[in-house]
Amino acid sequence: MARFSRLFKGVLLSLSLSILGSQAVAKDVIKVGEINSYKTIPSFLEPYRKGIELAVHEVNEAGGLLGGKKLEIIIRDDGGNPGAAVREAQNLLRRDKVDMLAGSFLSHIALAIADYARQNKVFFLAGEPLTDKMTWHDGNRYTFRLRDSTYMKTRMLVPAAVAFKKKRWALIYPNYEYGQSAIETFKEEMRKQQPDIEFVLEQAVPLNKIDAGSVVQALDDSGAEALFNVLFSTDLTKFVRAGQVRNVFDDLPTVSMLSGEPEYLDTLGEDTPVGWFVTGYPWYAIDTPEHDAFLNAYQEMFNDYPRLGSIVGYMMVQSLAAGIEKAGSTETEDLIASFRGLEHDSPLGPIYYRPQDHQSTMGAFVGTLDIKDGEGIMTNIQYINGKDVQPTDEEVAKLRPVED
Repeated sequence: MARFSRLFKGVLLSLSLSILGSQAVAKDVIKVGEINSYKTIPSFLEPYRKGIELAVHEVNEAGGLLGGKKLEIIIRDDGGNPGAAVREAQNLLRRDKVDMLAGSFLSHIALAIADYARQNKVFFLAGEPLTDKMTWHDGNRYTFRLRDSTYMKTRMLVPAAVAFKKKRWALIYPNYEYGQSAIETFKEEMRKQQPDIEFVLEQAVPLNKIDAGSVVQALDDSGAEALFNVLFSTDLTKFVRAGQVRNVFDDLPTVSMLSGEPEYLDTLGEDTPVGWFVTGYPWYAIDTPEHDAFLNAYQEMFNDYPRLGSIVGYMMVQSLAAGIEKAGSTETEDLIASFRGLEHDSPLGPIYYRPQDHQSTMGAFVGTLDIKDGEGIMTNIQYINGKDVQPTDEEVAKLRPVED
C-alpha cells in the first residue's frame, strides 16, 4: 500500500463521458462511477473533486493498478435527488461500463445508491455521507463507508457537552437523514451521562431553506442553557449571523458538528461563533509528515489550501486503489473480501475498514472556534481516531441486518 501514499505528479480525471475510444484501450482502464450533489453542495464538493483529481493523478503516475491499468473516475451530478442518483448509477453501469460505484454526500441519497448497489450486486464505496443507517440498519454486503459517521462524530462531542454541566438543551438540525441520525445519537449518549437532561427545544430545518430569524427567536425564547447544532453550509451561515445580531450565543455553551470545517468557516469569517466546541479540519495546524506531503502536493497542483472535502475525496481514491490492489481484480466479490479488513496509510494516518460493519476508522479533529486576522479557526485541537468512538461488535450485531 505504500506506493499509494506517496505523492506524484500529473493529472487524469474524467468528469463526464469516458475519453477512451476503443474496447482494446478500455480493457487497460479501471472505471469508477462517482455520483454526487455537486450543484447542491458546491462548497464541499468542488474541493472534494480536486482531492479526487490529485489522488487519481498520483495512482496513475505511480504506474496504475493491477499491473499498469489506469484509474479513471467518471463523475455524475445527481442534482440533490435520490431518484436522479439511482438513474445515474444505472447509466454508469450499463452505458459507461464502470467496475464499481463511489461517492455521495447527502445521506438520504447515499442510502438510495446503497440500496441500488445491493439489488444489483455492485460494489459501492460511500465517501462522505454520515448517517448511521449506512453501515447499521440499512447496511449491506456491497456497501462500505470511508468517513466517520454521525454516531462517531457525536461521541467526539459528548464529553465536552457533559463538561458544560447544563440541564436544559436546545437541538437544531437539518430535517433529513443526517440531522435526524445525529440528534437521535446525541439524545441517547447524553441521557447515559446525564439522566436528568431536558431537551427544551428541537428545531428541524428544511435543508438549505432555513428561516434563520424564526429559528433564532425560538432558541432565544426556549430558556435553553446549552445548544447542540448540526446545521451546515448556507443554513449554518444564516443561523449564526442571525444569532450574532441578537447576541443569543454570548452565554450559550455550544457543541456543533462540522462547524470547524474550512468550507463553512471561510464563509463565516468575522462572524465565526467564538467558543463553540466543534468537529472540523484545521489543515493549517496539522503537523505530521503524512499530512504535510498531502498539503504540499495539493497546494502545488491547485494553488489553494485544502478543505475537508479535499481530503475526503483524496482518501476515497486511496481506499479504492488499495482495495483493488489487495483484491487483485475489480470483481465485486473480490472487492468485498478485500475491503473487509483493508488497511492503508492516509494523510490522517492509517485507516482500517471493519469487517463487522464496513465502516472505516477515519477520525476527525475537535477543538474550539476562534477568530484570527478576521478568519475563523480552530484552536486547542485534538485528533480523535475513529476506532476510539465506534460501537462494539455486540452493538453492531444488534443494529445491522444479517447479510445474504
